Amino acid sequence: MNISLKFIGALLFLSASSHAQKNIGPTVEDIAFAKKTRELYTKDDVAILESFENISFDINSNASKVTVKSTVKEKLMNINHRADIRKYEFYDSESKIETFSLKFKNDKNADLKIIDEFYKDKDLFYNDARVKHVALDFPVQGYSYNYELEKTYEDVKYFTSLYFNDEFPVLKKKISITVPDWLNVELKEFNFAGNSIEKKQIADPKQKATIYEYTMNNIDGYHKENNAPGRSYLYPHIIVIAKSFQSKGAEKTLFNTTKDLYSWYKSLVDSMKDDTAVLANKVNELTATAKTDEEKIKNIYYWVQDNIRYIAFEDGIAGFKPDESNHVFEKRYGDCKGMANLTKQMLKLAGFDARLTWIGTKHISYDYTTPSLAVDNHMICTLFHNGKKYFLDGTEKFNSFGEYAERIQNKEVMIENGDVFIIDKVPNAKSDFNKERYTASLSIEDDKLKGLAERNYLGESRSLFLYSYNMSKSDKKEEALEKYLSANDKNIEIENIKTSDLNNRDIPLQLNFGIAIDNKVSRFDNDIYVDLEYLNDYKNFDLKDRKTNFEFDYKRNHEAVISLKIPDGYKVSQIPENLLVKEKDYDIAITFEQNQGQIIYKKTFNFNNGVIKSSEISQWNSVVKKLSGIYNKQIILSKI
Repeated sequence: MNISLKFIGALLFLSASSHAQKNIGPTVEDIAFAKKTRELYTKDDVAILESFENISFDINSNASKVTVKSTVKEKLMNINHRADIRKYEFYDSESKIETFSLKFKNDKNADLKIIDEFYKDKDLFYNDARVKHVALDFPVQGYSYNYELEKTYEDVKYFTSLYFNDEFPVLKKKISITVPDWLNVELKEFNFAGNSIEKKQIADPKQKATIYEYTMNNIDGYHKENNAPGRSYLYPHIIVIAKSFQSKGAEKTLFNTTKDLYSWYKSLVDSMKDDTAVLANKVNELTATAKTDEEKIKNIYYWVQDNIRYIAFEDGIAGFKPDESNHVFEKRYGDCKGMANLTKQMLKLAGFDARLTWIGTKHISYDYTTPSLAVDNHMICTLFHNGKKYFLDGTEKFNSFGEYAERIQNKEVMIENGDVFIIDKVPNAKSDFNKERYTASLSIEDDKLKGLAERNYLGESRSLFLYSYNMSKSDKKEEALEKYLSANDKNIEIENIKTSDLNNRDIPLQLNFGIAIDNKVSRFDNDIYVDLEYLNDYKNFDLKDRKTNFEFDYKRNHEAVISLKIPDGYKVSQIPENLLVKEKDYDIAITFEQNQGQIIYKKTFNFNNGVIKSSEISQWNSVVKKLSGIYNKQIILSKI
């Protein structure tokens, strides 16, 4: 009886579902089209069949700002067997979403739960503070939804860029920008070369406007790859620069030049009300016993690094205006702008010339020839001292004074200088600035490799180690250090660890320890077989199917020298071959040699530009294969 009731219930449910799904399920043609599209985009579950984006401009009621309306209409289709995705749109206090809707293919509203919440991100100052999003379920192949978005920007300066690519592949993308005659706009095109983009310019006397239409077909989705360049390097897009507008017979300047961009930044800084008296006692405490200016500077800079928690959570204008130094000091947290301002104000109290500095990190491709808010995503402090400039980034934990993180090296900066500004560049460092060196002197004892080892770190390799070490719980630091040195390998025992001063970020970092390695020595008849490789540097670093450059966090420079004492009464009868690779962006050398009763195994990996380019990936994967082959070969020692 229960089984029968369940069966009838299931039939009723299926019947109701079928009725509800009428006219929204895929047709035979839809399914065939989805299958064909899937053949083109084999790794994607959903495609945007059409995307039409229309941009228009207006002036707000008090004629003080240019507003922007963006309308997007899309048709999304599942090209795989089934798919679940999330559709989302960001906004902030300077923008609002008027329409965010999903409809079935028959244009009936899809009754889906739309969530509106605050958005957090680990990147540098991010001005998108809220996000609307909805979960979309595509139950079968060929199923589709119609998406519509209407978004208004209260101030055109916050409307910065238009991209053709999307999270999903787009079969047809059309962007239409209607520029009224009263508005002077530059549409600055990036990465158009090599892409087939049709562009039209149409005069519309009726609207007293010019319409710019861009059309692009068969566009790949964003590459979902770690350590990739920022999207401004990769994808075709338009930066919208509103230079000026006419209103009530007068022309009002917006961002016509870099000077205008700086003037707006300066207006935000001038509106701040720093109460530096709150900082005075701490500055006196930090500088009271310092013997030199450099010691005073370091004490202040390192105090900010160590005591102010970095939080990137800003919206609207606060995404560009620094928080007052006293607020950051009292709260003990802030974003990059607040931390930069606190560093500046503390240094000024100590008698130094310190200034706020805008910068776009390595993630952004633009420089200050483009007067747009898209140019910046970070703020630091510049110290002028003894005829030199020092760039101080309080968000870089355990960064030494005078050393700069890869993400800001060689990037343009805009330094405040009263009513004018200074454009400069952060110095670029070579890979040996970040040198990481491992040495070990081993011998065979009880069929184990035993001996003493040492690790040394400079630059960003040192900063990274100190950050990771200090993130460990105080009562777990020793255990964490042992796991790190053993690579969490149960066959490696670490003992008697001695370190340099791990509270001093200005000296080379050094770790000395005893090591015993099991399962690397075996005997057969008169031979000893030794596997001298236990570090396995880049062994599985295969970049198969990668489409974009692989960018390291910093320029890597590794060296390992492992010496093995040849046991008395034995000679070397087999040794792995050497490997020498020299490419434009990296050098690798693996060598084995005998010297005074020892085998010296040396490895060097030098990524002098901190990147493996997409054009080099095939060659790189070939190198990794050879590398793994060498790692898997043993040294054979035979009795004399």
